Amino acid sequence: MAKTDSKLTAKEPLNFNETWEALLENERFIKVFLSDVLEDYIVKQRWYGGKASKLKYVELSEYFRLQQHDEVYYGLILEVNFEEAFYQHYFLPIAFVSDENFAKEDRILPVSIKNQKGFIIDATNLEAFRRVVFERILTALPKDRTRVQYHKSEQLRDVTYESSRFMGMEQSNTSIIYNDKYVLKFFRRIYADKNPDYEMSRFLSEKKEFPNIPAYLGSINIIDSDGMNITIALMQELVPNEGDAWEFMLNKLHEVFLKLKGKNLDISQIDKSPMFDRLEIKDVPPRIIDWAGLDLFLKIQKLALRTAEMHIALGSEFGETAFAPAYYNGDHEVWLKNRLLYMFQNRLNTIENNLHKLDGLALELANEFLERKNEIRKRLVNFDWTKLKGQRIRVHGDYHLGQILVHDSDFYMLDFEGEPESTIRDRKVKQPPLKDVAGLFRSFHYAIYSTIFNHPEDYGLDQNDLFEAGELLYRFIIGVFMEVYTHKVREANLNIGYEQERIFLLEYSLLEKAVYELGYELNSRPRWAVIPLKGISNIIN
Repeated sequence: MAKTDSKLTAKEPLNFNETWEALLENERFIKVFLSDVLEDYIVKQRWYGGKASKLKYVELSEYFRLQQHDEVYYGLILEVNFEEAFYQHYFLPIAFVSDENFAKEDRILPVSIKNQKGFIIDATNLEAFRRVVFERILTALPKDRTRVQYHKSEQLRDVTYESSRFMGMEQSNTSIIYNDKYVLKFFRRIYADKNPDYEMSRFLSEKKEFPNIPAYLGSINIIDSDGMNITIALMQELVPNEGDAWEFMLNKLHEVFLKLKGKNLDISQIDKSPMFDRLEIKDVPPRIIDWAGLDLFLKIQKLALRTAEMHIALGSEFGETAFAPAYYNGDHEVWLKNRLLYMFQNRLNTIENNLHKLDGLALELANEFLERKNEIRKRLVNFDWTKLKGQRIRVHGDYHLGQILVHDSDFYMLDFEGEPESTIRDRKVKQPPLKDVAGLFRSFHYAIYSTIFNHPEDYGLDQNDLFEAGELLYRFIIGVFMEVYTHKVREANLNIGYEQERIFLLEYSLLEKAVYELGYELNSRPRWAVIPLKGISNIIN
């Protein structure tokens, strides 16, 4: 496909005689817009997820109007095709503006419509568009059967538009804050199905009244030409917060490691409880409490409680098939093994191609990974559903400290979209709730190592000594978490399996998560590959 045509950058923009309302039916406009302009525009956007692949061409898959009275904007669903023979779909809302002051951000194409010069821009940059979308949700009718379906929650009453602004710094989606109280998230990468974030948020908020997520307030779904229901936007309350749990944990751990040298703690003299043993705080050695502080463990207990409550809410539905708990079966086992073996082979290739970037402990662990690859592969295949008595439920799917907000010493869960690498169908598969728990444990592990990496001179100790102390602390953190979590879910009759089953599922999920992380670290920041490699080594040893 041709790249930007010189005539498009000339002083006189292309003129079209159709009205704005009919412009997308003009084949000449579509050709210029898609092949000559959008290819260049889309690859520069932060929300574009195809940067690692080679773009072949862009097609307009669907378009629809987002309008109120005589204000018309277009929502485009773009099919981006790649040289590697796959495609992705993206949502792009567009507006035509004739005033240059409204077109400072995200200009896509200078154009003249019926001799009126202006620009086509990403409509989210336009306050008038943001207002229309908000007001269409506020005035949504129950059981909307039109092609563009607006929905509002019962909680959204007596509200009028006051202001809107970008939330900022998001990568894969675009979020707008309204009235400093609500957040509307436009999904950019979209799928021919309801988004799990929309489904899970609405279910937890409306059906289960789970308080520790941002309340569901509204949404926009469209029905495409194949009759599929596609989520393009989700509106929720804006939770006041002091940041996310990742930053909170890094700050806590920095304080902890600053005290380590002064405590003269002999790690070798402290009894290490078996991994995944359930520990009350009184079971944690006094020297560990003295070093790490009681508050850290109290916060871990609170996070365990909220995680358990989330899973209890997700596992307590028996009327709605999409959320009813399910037992393990052969179909789930085949799905799991196929998915993980494909991922494992991909990571194996990545580690072989990036071995030259590693040194020290990371290189040592990478060589261990390669030497024991058959053992690791065997562990992934060693999943026998007939031995598992617990239940599978819909889970968060990408649960880590960065997906949790901290407010007033409590925790709020966000972003139920699932793993970015997974297909939309995979994200909706019911899985062991302990998969989310394993995701959080991997996040604790990351936070410990990140703290050590980010402060190489601050703690006055050898890095390997810090790693050893960190591994010991990690063991007690997860022990305290497991006690509260397991007690709470069992009290609510959520079946997560007998003790050996729980340990098996945790080890299995931790291995899966660490192998998943390995690909990102090797490609993006090889110095950090030691963290998932250490996680894998802990499990196989």
